[in-house]
Amino acid sequence: MKAERDIYTVARLNSEARMLLEAGLPALWVEGEISNFACPASGHWYFTLKDRDAQIRCAMFRARNSQVGFRPRDGQQMMVRGKVSLYEPRGDYQLIAEAMEDAGEGALRREFEKLKARLQAEGLFDPALKRPLPTMPRRIAVVTSHTGAAVRDVLHILTRRFPPAEVLVFATPVQGAAATPAIVAALDAASARGDCDVIILARGGGSIEDLWCFNDERVARAIRRAAIPVVTGIGHEIDFTIADFAADVRAPTPSGAAEIVVPDRATLLGAVRGLAGRLQQAAQRQLRNAAQRHEQLLARLQRAHPGSRLQQQVQRLDDLDLRLRRAWDSQRTRLMQRLQLAQRHLDAISPLATLQRGYAIVTGPGGDALLDESQVKPGDVIEARVARGRIRAQVVETSPERR
Repeated sequence: MKAERDIYTVARLNSEARMLLEAGLPALWVEGEISNFACPASGHWYFTLKDRDAQIRCAMFRARNSQVGFRPRDGQQMMVRGKVSLYEPRGDYQLIAEAMEDAGEGALRREFEKLKARLQAEGLFDPALKRPLPTMPRRIAVVTSHTGAAVRDVLHILTRRFPPAEVLVFATPVQGAAATPAIVAALDAASARGDCDVIILARGGGSIEDLWCFNDERVARAIRRAAIPVVTGIGHEIDFTIADFAADVRAPTPSGAAEIVVPDRATLLGAVRGLAGRLQQAAQRQLRNAAQRHEQLLARLQRAHPGSRLQQQVQRLDDLDLRLRRAWDSQRTRLMQRLQLAQRHLDAISPLATLQRGYAIVTGPGGDALLDESQVKPGDVIEARVARGRIRAQVVETSPERR
């Protein structure tokens, strides 16, 4: 009995062939010439990649070709990266492209990456080597073409943002074989002058071939040996060159480099006005404090001045004099009152007061007051003192007091 046959359908064969191709070969780069390029309404690209001996169909779907950045054309030598597959309905062996670049550009990029890796390993791009930019440069050297848009943009921005800065343009070619030695010579000349504060190395946008002079090792080393900081503004924001990695500061465009190098005049004026206002407030505050301090010291001086102290002593003397006068007046009043009281008492007991009532004080011949009739005898001369005057009389008769 014959063994049962395993018979493939065409669809099964193509499916398994596709899986074997996709699993057996990794993603790879293929170089060839573009032909039969087509782009239907779907936006996918279909083309043939060929060389002198063979060709392969290729498909690059819209999600991938939108990242290429250019549209290939027939006859263009390209490098395509993709995975080998098979289009099952027709059984066509094909390459599903994921990336694409110009074959010449790809070689330049490999050379670029090789030089970048070598200079980086050498330490030429070390961040520690980067020099700070001057805050307000007095003189700026611009190394660029004198005919391109880059120099006009740079000069316009420098003049608008910071007019005091002087600008020296070192005109050089920025494309082609003569550009590299000219750029190196201009960088060295700007550094050697000794009166420039910063260098701008600038060029407008272009292809990798157009910018290739800035990917030269000689330019990188000239940037690093410059005595002053170097700012690069080469191409567009997405463009990076070896010069950018060697520079102290990389700007995305020539205009960006000009904006980085100088401060904005309006911002500076605003800052100056703010500082002037703060200075004025501080000065006024200091003047107020000084005036208060002056008044305090003057008051202390006046208090400590001999004349002031003398005035205080005079005032104190006057005060004591007034107090003494008030005390004396008070004491005198009290004394007068006491004297009057004593006088009234004296008057009350004084013989003179008795005389005022008609009585008299009689003294005998010896001048003694007569208290008894026996002290005199008839014929003696006696004297009677009355309230007003004296009376002399002669005793005629005496008689004792009858009890």
